[in-house]
Amino acid sequence: MITSVNIYTDGSARGNPDGPGGYGTIIEFIDSKGNEHIREYSAGYKKTTNNRMELMAAIIGLEALTKPCHVNLYSDSQYLVKAFNEHWIDGWIKKGWKRGKNEPVKNIDLWKRLLKAMEPHKVKYIWVRGHSGHPQNERCDQLATTAADGTDLLEDTINQD
Repeated sequence: MITSVNIYTDGSARGNPDGPGGYGTIIEFIDSKGNEHIREYSAGYKKTTNNRMELMAAIIGLEALTKPCHVNLYSDSQYLVKAFNEHWIDGWIKKGWKRGKNEPVKNIDLWKRLLKAMEPHKVKYIWVRGHSGHPQNERCDQLATTAADGTDLLEDTINQD
């Protein structure tokens, strides 16, 4: 029996939109005996944005869960906070609000996919401040670095905005 699930996510654009990026996800299951089980997903992407990679890392982690769970989702992305705020879910995603000077919300396909992936689960978002030396943030960073340094860089095939 699984007593808790932690998902650690990160994306890293490495400061170069045409160079290596990456996203990574660790899913940690802790069973009733306290044993830790880990699945790791890392994939290198290029020509995509950091925000897209943060969303994809969270989506991949949630979609990999086969049963409804209580999930702690760790990320250093404040961008993802908006997915966990009902005001923005209703406005940006469901009602199609614009942001700024009538600029449409970017990555709407991914936001909708994230909400669908969250549906069966009870998700708690935990923002881990980036580059703080906090062990949970270091774990998130390790994932993106693994992905960005990998040789399996792929073009992002999801529709670009």
